[in-house]
Amino acid sequence: MLAADAGAGEPHPLRKILILGGYGGFGARLSRRLAGDGFGILVAGRNLEAAKALASRLPNATALQADRNGDIAAVLDEHRPFLLIDAAGPFQKSDDRVARACVRAGVHYIDLADARDFVGAIGSLDEQATAAGVAVISGASSVPALSSAVVADLAEGMQALRSIDMSISASNRAAAGASVASAILSYVGKPVRLWRGRHWQNRTGWHMLKRETYAVSGHSPLHRLVALADVPDHDLLVDGMAGRPSVIFRAGPEFAFQTLALWLLSWPVAWGWLTSLRQISRFLLPLQGLTARLGTARSAVTIEIKGIRHGRMRSRRWTLIAENGDGVEIPTLPAQLLARALRDGRVPPGARHAGGLLSLDDFRALFRDLAIGEETTEASYTPLYRRVMGPAFAHLSEPVRTMHEVFGDGGAEGEAIVTRGRSLAARLVAGAFGFPAAGKHALYVSFEEHNGIEQWTRNFSGQRFSSHLSEDNGRLVERFGPFRFAFDLPSRGNGLGMEMRQWSLLRIPLPLFLAPRSVAREWTENGRFQFDVPIALPFIGPVVHYRGWLQPIE
Repeated sequence: MLAADAGAGEPHPLRKILILGGYGGFGARLSRRLAGDGFGILVAGRNLEAAKALASRLPNATALQADRNGDIAAVLDEHRPFLLIDAAGPFQKSDDRVARACVRAGVHYIDLADARDFVGAIGSLDEQATAAGVAVISGASSVPALSSAVVADLAEGMQALRSIDMSISASNRAAAGASVASAILSYVGKPVRLWRGRHWQNRTGWHMLKRETYAVSGHSPLHRLVALADVPDHDLLVDGMAGRPSVIFRAGPEFAFQTLALWLLSWPVAWGWLTSLRQISRFLLPLQGLTARLGTARSAVTIEIKGIRHGRMRSRRWTLIAENGDGVEIPTLPAQLLARALRDGRVPPGARHAGGLLSLDDFRALFRDLAIGEETTEASYTPLYRRVMGPAFAHLSEPVRTMHEVFGDGGAEGEAIVTRGRSLAARLVAGAFGFPAAGKHALYVSFEEHNGIEQWTRNFSGQRFSSHLSEDNGRLVERFGPFRFAFDLPSRGNGLGMEMRQWSLLRIPLPLFLAPRSVAREWTENGRFQFDVPIALPFIGPVVHYRGWLQPIE
């Protein structure tokens, strides 16, 4: 991590920075910031008139015409900047030609990319950059530069992380350029690879909707709808943090109807009817412009980690709320900080992503000049089964306890044998609930905990069904769709039993004599967690019976 630098100290000789897209939404702000730091600015882009208009308002600034897809080598040879910053984008489906041109010309390189593959691949230039004596840094933006700095700060003292949950919601008045729209549309409706449940799995871009609350003392809270976005952190934080935590990043505009409209548009892509929504990006900016005067000038970020500290489960949450439209400044701050560090000789040569190069305190030095409030909160957590069972939980065998110490994210794998009821009614019920087919199966179970509620997703050789577990009046409640089943959890030998006491449909109580018959058991045998779950129905008989073993995935 680089040493902190607030920009103070001895004056430095004028250094030229060429900023591609230097008059755009983020580029213009970065040009102003770096001009204020005393750099000479080359405002570059395809639109020379726009570049001239901005350069005329900045000290030590010159406009020039340059295309990131054109002959950048000639531009570098003519103007000889000490640093090029690519703020143009989009970086999705882009190549590293600009970075390579900088290496050949002996010019430092920074970009504001948030494209997962692009940022992740920048290390391939490390040998060439090191030999040329220049630094090549990708992802100097909100993700992964700021996000990784926050996660590192939150993870201080944690022995292992279980999960990292992040979201960003921008003000509706923040100007979103064509490159930003194109970047978002590149993954809407497409598979997004996530590390969840201790294995890689695909989810759909702009799905996994969540109502997020952003709260900071002294600021009115924000409530925004956000959806799954694809960012470099989905790879970098998994590999870079102790415990290999699950990572999910969501984003969303200010208005829920905008998020929902894009979610609806995602389905034709998810179904394979369209290859991508990028071709409609040119239509979105005018539509966004119709509502640009509505809403507020408030943006927000929140990052929550869950992990283990001194053997105890702890969650830490960092939240930032930006007022007065200052949220749009945040993506430019990493590049400003890294430009200062390069000027001061504090960045070694080589190619790397921006994650881990800056600390949260580095950013706080710049937050002071913005209308920004931030806050970190911390809480302890008691697992669901421990809450329900009380002191009896401690007397369970270790494999049973471990299986039920669900916090944030986890996974287990093993084997199961399934038998099914043979009657037509039993087959219909089993099909309605998604129970697995009869036979021997490789079994994988993923656990996700959120606000004390656990989701268990069981995968029997590719056949999946899920349920949600929670606590109500001292009992364990398992929900399958509209049905809720309440259980007592008595100790049985070195394990436990599950004895049904109530059930309901849409929270309307149903007669217990009509309830499914299930006396489930969990215990330890041969050092492994064992389970036995028979399910039968009155008047129908056996529906499904699955039994087998599981062990946690490290």
